[in-house]
Amino acid sequence: MTIKLKEKERIDELHRNGYQIIQNTDGFCFGMDAVLLSGYTVVKKGECVLDMGTGTGIIPILLEAKTEGQHFTGLEIQPQSVDMAKRSVALNHLEEKITIVEGDIKNASSLFGKSIFDVITCNPPYMNENHGLKNPQLPKAIARHELLCSLEDVVREAAYMLRPGGRFYMVHRPRRLIEIISMLSAHKLEVKRLKPVYPTKEKEATMILLEAVRGGNPLLKLEKPVIVYKEPGVYSDEIYEIYGY
Repeated sequence: MTIKLKEKERIDELHRNGYQIIQNTDGFCFGMDAVLLSGYTVVKKGECVLDMGTGTGIIPILLEAKTEGQHFTGLEIQPQSVDMAKRSVALNHLEEKITIVEGDIKNASSLFGKSIFDVITCNPPYMNENHGLKNPQLPKAIARHELLCSLEDVVREAAYMLRPGGRFYMVHRPRRLIEIISMLSAHKLEVKRLKPVYPTKEKEATMILLEAVRGGNPLLKLEKPVIVYKEPGVYSDEIYEIYGY
């Protein structure tokens, strides 16, 4: 299939099943956090998955490549990203496995219904109104700052849409961990696994990966951390494995 690229768009290799993704050089391109989240997320055979704030569809495409899930849905509010995500799905001939929906996270449960997904993932904006300078380019600002949805919006809607016992996976910043765990618990999502990500052994953690279960017991497993670089400029073996090299 021939997919027409628009101005400033490019096609990037994903190193999984020969899949590719369309991205805009002026827009927000996926980063390591999305790839790490796709590697951390457990999707069992036959399960249905929703990725909230999917951007250009990177997480549904990677999860389809890595797992035996039945169907993957990506929800995105920005029309340009929705368009690129849909074309990436078509580029990889995944129309029967992945659906991209344009819509607002704040109204997600109204769009899809309640208690219908086995797994929900989210790589949300990390910074609230009090954190950092907002990027003047709107697509990047929306991806990085809570301009269109808050952490509470994400957690509330995920709790509504997960089936009892369903799993929620998220990547975020360690500095907001107390807030995150408290909010998840308030919405009956109990954190079961937590995995920190360190750039190197010598530096502080810059990301956290977590799994929460709807209606789960409050028993937390702190997992072995991910170390991104084993030496300057050289990824660790775990990172190479996650990326599929």
